Amino acid sequence: MHVKKGDKVKVISGKDKGKTGVILAAYPKKNRVIVEGVNIVKKHAKPSQDNPQGGIIDLEAPIHVSNVMPIDPKTGEPTRVGYKEVDGKKVRIAKKSGAVLD
Repeated sequence: MHVKKGDKVKVISGKDKGKTGVILAAYPKKNRVIVEGVNIVKKHAKPSQDNPQGGIIDLEAPIHVSNVMPIDPKTGEPTRVGYKEVDGKKVRIAKKSGAVLD
């Protein structure tokens, strides 16, 4: 996957197109990510120990990883990801500016 937990990303397609947020969780086997404040769904929860009141809860649902692009640290714009070896380690770089994303 070209993104990982903690990356700042921009949504490039879907109902939340244009929104930005931080990746809260990544599911590589399913090719999906959960982005903060994006793809909010309502979940009906029964009363439980954690939530004695129950009710309707807003939470983020996963979206496909192809619908997000990492934000370039230098320019602040969405960028594609490249890979380069620096000091014997494979690191992700922004294609637009060449800045290291890791």
